[in-house]
Amino acid sequence: MGRLIVEQIVSADGYAADAEGGIGFFEAIPGLEATDHDQLEFLEGVDAILLGANTYRMFADYWPTADPAVDAVAEPIARLPKHVVSNSLERAPWGDGEIEVLRGDGAASVARLKDRFDAIVLWGSLALADALFAAGLVDELRLRIVPVLIGAGRSFTPASLGERPLGLDHAFTHPSGHVSLHYRLR
Repeated sequence: MGRLIVEQIVSADGYAADAEGGIGFFEAIPGLEATDHDQLEFLEGVDAILLGANTYRMFADYWPTADPAVDAVAEPIARLPKHVVSNSLERAPWGDGEIEVLRGDGAASVARLKDRFDAIVLWGSLALADALFAAGLVDELRLRIVPVLIGAGRSFTPASLGERPLGLDHAFTHPSGHVSLHYRLR
């Protein structure tokens, strides 16, 4: 069975979205793009991308036409198979093609997806991430911490999660002040 890695960009006080649900704090402190070399190294070990419907919509508006010379991660994003968990999307256009829509119970769909791939990354997709944490399907957690405090907002984990021990796999501090942390769930 494959590994599911949940990756979230969060504020230094642990929020994945502000109180209104916005993610503008991602760019509040310039330099997130300086973490691309760490992200590219991480993506070498990933063989599929998973998105929830809302994150898919944001990604589909930008990434299919992103220039790898400007955004280095555009190449692996273009190359890797992508999947979206949604019961509301009829189809999922991506550039000139389509990506696979997983319907039905999200946790069951993702469990089947873990049988098909060795390492899957879920980006953003907070409601889906909550369901996957609750179902015990998350194997690793990767946090990209933006050096900004926003005071209130949406946590990157469900309130009902309870205590889950983590083992630090590695940490990387970027000159921009961004920090990347990679944990394995125990």
